[in-house]
Amino acid sequence: MKIHFLYLEVGKPTIIWICAATEPTLRDDTVLRQKALVPMSKVEMVLPMEIGDYTDFFSSMHHAKNCGTIFVGPETPIPPNGFHLPIAYHGRASYIVISGTDIIDQGQKFKLLIPCILTLNLAVYSASLTGLILYSSRGQGRPAGNSSSYFGPSLKLDFELEMAAVVGPGNELGKAMDVNEAADHIFGVVLMNDWSARDIQAWEYVPLGPFLGKSFDPVFNIYSDKDASPLPYLAEKISKNYDIALEVQIKPSGQKDSSVVTISNLKNLYWTLTQQLAHHTINGCNLRPGDLLGTGTISGPEPDSLGCLLELTWNGQKPLSLNGTALKFLEDGDEVIFTGYCKGSGDNVGFGTCAGKVVPPRD
Repeated sequence: MKIHFLYLEVGKPTIIWICAATEPTLRDDTVLRQKALVPMSKVEMVLPMEIGDYTDFFSSMHHAKNCGTIFVGPETPIPPNGFHLPIAYHGRASYIVISGTDIIDQGQKFKLLIPCILTLNLAVYSASLTGLILYSSRGQGRPAGNSSSYFGPSLKLDFELEMAAVVGPGNELGKAMDVNEAADHIFGVVLMNDWSARDIQAWEYVPLGPFLGKSFDPVFNIYSDKDASPLPYLAEKISKNYDIALEVQIKPSGQKDSSVVTISNLKNLYWTLTQQLAHHTINGCNLRPGDLLGTGTISGPEPDSLGCLLELTWNGQKPLSLNGTALKFLEDGDEVIFTGYCKGSGDNVGFGTCAGKVVPPRD
């Protein structure tokens, strides 16, 4: 990320220009194409930047409503602040792994990202972004009746369909970003799988929030304020939620084929990426190049657009049927694959795949 400013000023416009279908420089020069382009099968996936800090937002009102309904009931499922500000929490960025790395089911919270970045003007930065994992060795679950708390691998391991913004230039300490200029501080966006241990999250959440797992477990008074207008620092002159089609497939252990379980879109978010950045810095918090800001689970209004198993199975009450296999939550051997793309006039700009397979815990 140290060369980021040079890339913004020179590299990105050049890549956009030379890769355009209407530009003959690369299109019509076979020798140059062979020198400039490398087959994906021959590319080694490496991390293109150091992720210093990580923040996860809660920006889908469909997800918030469903989770609130599951945990507290349908009367007032949306947090009272949900329509006024982008809710978020600070996470860790300790471990980075490549997309396709096996995920150890030890009752933890995991992250995975896809191997490429798509900048917001739809130019592909072709370095390889891998995955982020946040984890501990084991975790505790809520006690059943008079028994002691459960300790061991998660019994409710889940995926969460997210995207994340990679911070570009960032801001100085003490200087907030203008929401209408925040897009200039986004280097690109990636797919992110926010793996979550639902049982461990629910037990450890109170009172300080996520630790070994991440959970939506409301402990405050809630109501719905659908007519709320954002405060001036979040009011955008032009509000942009990018049209990025997203899909989730699951391949259960032992099966040859995967099944589509979710079809969603980034535009289902209530809060935009630029609003998230503006809110993050309004108190003077400085974002640095390479910092990662997750959107939170991206769920839509339709039953097949829900972004996690917690919603899709209604906390395990309505199992999915995947080629004859009943699935409530993820089990050892299950594989989760994310894909995403933007569709233009005759062209698609893809994000590749974000894949992870659950394996038994280490001894």
